[in-house]
Amino acid sequence: MTRTLHVLNGPNLNLLGEREPSIYGADTLADVEALAARVGDELGFGVECFQSNHEGALVDEIQRIRHDSGGIVINAGAYTHTSVAIRDALASVEAPFVEVHISNVHAREAFRHHSYLSDKAVAVIVGCGVQGYEFALRRLAALAATP
Repeated sequence: MTRTLHVLNGPNLNLLGEREPSIYGADTLADVEALAARVGDELGFGVECFQSNHEGALVDEIQRIRHDSGGIVINAGAYTHTSVAIRDALASVEAPFVEVHISNVHAREAFRHHSYLSDKAVAVIVGCGVQGYEFALRRLAALAATP
């Protein structure tokens, strides 16, 4: 049975390619999801993608997949810096998760330097553009292969 990796995206990531392309690049959310599917196929994993601008919807999705996911890639967007609810939901997941940010949040405004998720994540990838999603999926696949 093939395990499924999940890619979760938070607020405003539906506007990738349109919103502040000088920071986030020209790739769209559809491009990110296609990249994730290609990498998942290469690695022998199914990939499911989910995006919401609503904190509760992200919590609901994390709870839905908490027992069945092989791993989670999460770009929680602004909720990274504000959401204890998403942190608590991720703490209930049996599989590891990787936190991803397209931009280098540490080179931006001070409020972006703190993450409620990082200390629970198995890895944090920042500033690699959408390639960070690929890195995260490869890391989760490597962890799944480790006895």
